[in-house]
Amino acid sequence: MTNKVKFLREQKKLTQNELAEKSGVSLRTIQRIEAGNIPKGFTLKSIAKSLETEPENLFQEKEKLERAKLINFSALSGLILPFGSVIVPLILTYKTKDLKNKTIGKEIVGVQIILTIILSVSMILSPFIQKIFGAKSPIFIVPLVILLCVKLLVIIKNGISLNQKQDLYIKLKTNFL
Repeated sequence: MTNKVKFLREQKKLTQNELAEKSGVSLRTIQRIEAGNIPKGFTLKSIAKSLETEPENLFQEKEKLERAKLINFSALSGLILPFGSVIVPLILTYKTKDLKNKTIGKEIVGVQIILTIILSVSMILSPFIQKIFGAKSPIFIVPLVILLCVKLLVIIKNGISLNQKQDLYIKLKTNFL
């Protein structure tokens, strides 16, 4: 549950003490509520009235982003399957019914498409670059390893951010899906 009491109190430019006086609830109770305790009955109603809102607006359930986490994790399939980091998350995204998870899924797929295009182009160009520089050993391994590490890093950073901030850390400014 996300506690909105502190946010609403600060928005109304009230101190904890002022809210306690206005609502008829003790300062210690206000402190406990802002620390995460959920009030009931009279306390809930009086605080909501003091903050000029409905009691149900004081607390909001954290969004369930388990599907978005699965979509992000499924991008790891690109380490095994060619284009798996795009195809598998895309299938999971379009089978998702929840709008928030679908939006995050599209953002994940968008980033993976860009990374896959960069990887593909670098793999196509590497033999030509190898020939231009006259390199004896295959240089396609270098961009392959670097870009696979970048993909892995993106998946890890986004996974951590989904757990902590309920949003992606690495995403495109404009979504093309």
